[in-house]
Amino acid sequence: MVEKSHTSGFWPSLYDPFRSMGARVADWFAPASEAATNETAYKIVMELPGVDDKDIDLTVAEGVVTVKGEKRSSREDSGDTWYFSEREYGAFSRSFRLPPDADPNQVAADLKDGVLRITVSKKAPARDEAAKSVPINRG
Repeated sequence: MVEKSHTSGFWPSLYDPFRSMGARVADWFAPASEAATNETAYKIVMELPGVDDKDIDLTVAEGVVTVKGEKRSSREDSGDTWYFSEREYGAFSRSFRLPPDADPNQVAADLKDGVLRITVSKKAPARDEAAKSVPINRG
């Protein structure tokens, strides 16, 4: 469900270490997620602790589900001396390419206890029409 593009040729390979470094940094700040499927739907689950639902933007366009949001800082520095902070704040974005049988008109999302659950229904399989006879014209 996640698309990754590849480049080929000699010159692009010279820049790959720098290009992949940017991707690794982006992955580091991106929320942890997992994707699964069953007979009726695709499911994407993302960990978004501390993110309010009004700070999440979920869109579906051209076969891609995109989740954007921001975790806002709520730390008060009044009189406290901080030795370290491992909490992360800031904007994030994750995109997932949907398979062809996903129905972009049937998407539901639920945020509970810092976990966003997205469900994309599968399209009903096309039914085969009964075989019909086709007349052949003589020319």
